[in-house]
Amino acid sequence: MMVRILFLTAAMFVVPLAAPAQLANVDCDDSDRLTNMLEDVLGAQRRAFGLRDPETVLEIWIHPRTSEWTIVQNYANGTSCIVAMGDNWEALPAAPA
Repeated sequence: MMVRILFLTAAMFVVPLAAPAQLANVDCDDSDRLTNMLEDVLGAQRRAFGLRDPETVLEIWIHPRTSEWTIVQNYANGTSCIVAMGDNWEALPAAPA
């Protein structure tokens, strides 16, 4: 969790690219740079994603050992924003068809 706090503190000092964010208090960066940070620095894995609208994709990133989770919103302009983070992610089994 300390790595995440350091990452978010550092991200606040990086000038984010303009994004059509509709949420308050989000941390944004270039999509490739944010993905590299999540994978290489935090050790997270992208576990799910879904289309929010024609130009926006939401992703759920999970750290496999700590069960910490991060939700990232990606925009078509190449910007991504962390919109939520937390602990104790638990995946539910798929419902029977």
